[in-house]
Amino acid sequence: MEDQNKQNQEVEALLEPEIEPGEAAFDVTLRPKRLEEFVGQAKLKEKLGIFVEAAKKRQETPEHVLFYGPPGLGKTTLSHIISEELGVKIRSTSGPALERVGDIASILTNLEPGDILFIDEIHRMNKTIEEVLYPAMEEFALDIVIGKGPSARTVRLDLPHFTMIGATTRLSLLSAPLRDRFGATFHLEEYAQNELSQIVERSARILGTQIDKSAADVVASRSRGTPRIANRLLKRVRDFAEVRNDGLLSESASREALTMLEIDEHGLDRMDRQILETIIIKFRGGPVGVQTLAAATSEEIETLEAVHEPYLMRLGLIDRTPRGRVATSRAYEHLNIDQPADRG
Repeated sequence: MEDQNKQNQEVEALLEPEIEPGEAAFDVTLRPKRLEEFVGQAKLKEKLGIFVEAAKKRQETPEHVLFYGPPGLGKTTLSHIISEELGVKIRSTSGPALERVGDIASILTNLEPGDILFIDEIHRMNKTIEEVLYPAMEEFALDIVIGKGPSARTVRLDLPHFTMIGATTRLSLLSAPLRDRFGATFHLEEYAQNELSQIVERSARILGTQIDKSAADVVASRSRGTPRIANRLLKRVRDFAEVRNDGLLSESASREALTMLEIDEHGLDRMDRQILETIIIKFRGGPVGVQTLAAATSEEIETLEAVHEPYLMRLGLIDRTPRGRVATSRAYEHLNIDQPADRG
């Protein structure tokens, strides 16, 4: 049972869009450095290119930028690309890492003119830090309160002009005052299969791996529209090819490796299929509440809602209703289970 749970967690990690511990170095290796190297997000790239070029021509610090969209689509990468295109330094942190006012004050006072401050998961930043950022973003000033009680006084420190870039997967969790202080907001969308294929081929070249076009298409088709997952699957398929196929990443080797990882042609893993089977077989197609579903599948509610459910809904395999989750006709077809007549 312990080995089975460990295997479940390993497969889930492959299809988890969040970056995994120890994966940062691999992620940086494959990261594009320039806008022209970035594959996908064509409309966003065009707007971002104009935004950056205009700032360079005016020799001004660009407005603050907010990127939002699902994890693994390139928000951090685009932030570093802006830094490269402008030829300035970038300081990176995250919302949860900023616990005290002193944390953000230390970062802000050490910025140089034109620098970029990148805050990932900005929606998880506490309100106290957020209030410190208001004058910093708007007036390039830092207000520090010295002392307590009646003798307390505020000292204002001038800051160099900088650009703040925020990244979030939950735009609705940002307060309106903070959102309004970003001059440019860009939304990242899931990638088309042909775009993911290009990303896989590019990553394979960087890794020094031979790959067939058809093999790249296979990896791309099972990557849930997410470059981070595509690169992660490429890494595992490459390991398989080196051991079983003399290093050549062919279509057959890719299919065999992904079959071994139990990731099917639609990018569903074992847990995705278990969720569908549980709704269909145990709960007669639903509806079933998420807490009950989590208990029946031995999965965490947060993982169900953040990892599995969005993709199953995007494929039209489940519906979310006021009474709970319901399996659709496509789910029955995918699992090759006959649909009851009264649900047809």
